[in-house]
Amino acid sequence: MTSQTSPARSPRPDVVDDRVTPFHVDALDVRGRIVRLGPSLDAVLAHHKYPPAVKRLLGEAVALTVLLGSTLKIDGRFILQTRTDGPVDLLVVDFTAPSSVRAYARFDAEQLAALPERTDSGALLGRGHLAMTIDQGVQLNRYQGVVALEGGGLEEAAHQYFRQSEQIPTKVRLAVAEEVHAGGAASSWRAGGLMVQFLPTEGGRIRTVDLDPGDAPEGTELPEVTEDDAWMEAQSLVGTVEDVELVDVDLSSERLLYRLFHERGVRVFEPEPMEARCSCSRERVMNVLASFPQEERAELVEDGKVTVTCEFCGRGYEFKAEEVVGAN
Repeated sequence: MTSQTSPARSPRPDVVDDRVTPFHVDALDVRGRIVRLGPSLDAVLAHHKYPPAVKRLLGEAVALTVLLGSTLKIDGRFILQTRTDGPVDLLVVDFTAPSSVRAYARFDAEQLAALPERTDSGALLGRGHLAMTIDQGVQLNRYQGVVALEGGGLEEAAHQYFRQSEQIPTKVRLAVAEEVHAGGAASSWRAGGLMVQFLPTEGGRIRTVDLDPGDAPEGTELPEVTEDDAWMEAQSLVGTVEDVELVDVDLSSERLLYRLFHERGVRVFEPEPMEARCSCSRERVMNVLASFPQEERAELVEDGKVTVTCEFCGRGYEFKAEEVVGAN
């Protein structure tokens, strides 16, 4: 294992949560990132009384968003959002570069209660769509990619997103676990994620299968493309990762990467810290209210005031009626 500025060395054994560690495997033309979330995930989940199944699903969404959002090279936001017909019909994760994340979920308690305790993420989401948005600020255009959710989980949706929107061969693994503490102490939550992408210097080595034309006559043979041997090896190695390895409190990110890629050699770079932080403020809420037509603002007034609660952090903001109705 090597770092960006030092010769080969042994992997660090210390486990540090709330970090994203970028890495390269030059022999396989692969780059990637591994994320470990602990206290920051707990902080995100603490704002709402989510059932365990919703916590697991939202934890996966947070890990995936951090993996993708932390690749931004500009100041901006990466927003993951799902809208579906399942028991958890809405997920929103908002990552603000370089290091802050917030999230919330909306769910139907009755539908959840009717499901088995260990229902997978695909069943929780149901069918609908997942949107990933890069917001670069008011001076630049937004970029958004949308993929269908058809009963699969977030890993599957991420793979489809990269095939469809980015056309970069990508493999993602996500895991979430509840950590139970002795002595009756409150449990905590952990999440881990691993992403690898195939980016050879020779662009011709990337081959993608054409999308099914849909209206092709029955029996039409679609082109078959043989995957690059290096990418097949990388996918196979990542496929051996178990959920427990991604959330193990005794297994550092570097040691896990060494387990996977030591025969090929892996270069790791400085970890990037992550934190749970909501960007809401009284001023921002007032700006949102001011954007509504005056008649809609008037309808929000109750008992001479307007009360707004942030969906992400649960913080409440109270305004006098004249502040809101008279806002321009």
